[in-house]
Amino acid sequence: MTTRRTFLKSAALAAPATLAAPAIVRAQAPIRWRFQTYAGAALGEHVTKPIIDAINAAANGEMEIELFYADQIVPTGELFQALQRGTIDGVHSDDDSMASPTPLRVFGGYFPFATKHILDVPVLFNQYGLAEIWEEEYAKVGVKWLSAAGQDPCNFNTTKEITSVADLEGLRLYTFPTAGRFLSRFGVVPVNIPYEDAEVAVQTGELDGMAWSGITEDYTVGWADVTDYFLTNNISGAWIGSFFVNEARWAELPDHLKRLVMAAIDAGHTYRNQWYWGGEARLRATGDKLALRTVPAAEWAEVENAAKEFWTEIAEEGEVHARIVSIFREYNEIINQAGPPYTF
Repeated sequence: MTTRRTFLKSAALAAPATLAAPAIVRAQAPIRWRFQTYAGAALGEHVTKPIIDAINAAANGEMEIELFYADQIVPTGELFQALQRGTIDGVHSDDDSMASPTPLRVFGGYFPFATKHILDVPVLFNQYGLAEIWEEEYAKVGVKWLSAAGQDPCNFNTTKEITSVADLEGLRLYTFPTAGRFLSRFGVVPVNIPYEDAEVAVQTGELDGMAWSGITEDYTVGWADVTDYFLTNNISGAWIGSFFVNEARWAELPDHLKRLVMAAIDAGHTYRNQWYWGGEARLRATGDKLALRTVPAAEWAEVENAAKEFWTEIAEEGEVHARIVSIFREYNEIINQAGPPYTF
């Protein structure tokens, strides 16, 4: 029989168990990063945003990355400094455009005739040792290099027709620093302006065009709307760009999130491979905005031979420069011996 006394006694005995019930576990606030790409919004939709979206979707609320496009937080030329000091947490860019304070700067973007196709870049990094060099050099300056990949070739889209090497003389082109340094040998005038201003600069006559991309980007970002010609000859078969993060922020990530970030980056590389490769073929064949022009191969050999002299000059600038040029020479020797399709 339960009396008031026994009920109170039972309640008193049960109370500690009630008090000891597990407290509500509150979710930890997500790790938040700010990430800036070299690309404007139209191009960034394909070259950077898929990676960021994949990370955010798979991180299960543990990590959230906010993506910013070209020059939105800092100018592209200040990306490295902003990454170093933690103003931004991650970057997708080439070493050249972001003014990397390392010997690698000259090799990012478009190093003249170092590559022929988009797949040359991962091969050079993963099979010929460039990955180790990039990792070592960025560790010296407190930035974590994650991964590199190729993108489109460096062709010319212009308002003026190019059918000979002589037609390069006097062209005012928006291009990468190292590409501009090389092209100046043929009378090209490199113009350095913010990415988003390039289209208007062509419309106002400040520029004659771009030596910045392949035809896929020309159509994607609107440059095909303001230029008339596309030169099928290029000075590089693939852009070399990388993903970088602030060293301290990377160290803070738990291992499973590091693996997630790397998996998303690798998937992004695969997406860009097919997007560019297919786009270059389709738009050359069916695009109706740019008229294709070609300098005969025998004449374009003058430009290719000038690149060999350029490589020699770069190799003399330092030990790391010489090491990388040696790798490019080794790889080019291999593909030249292999023949088509590697040499197309």
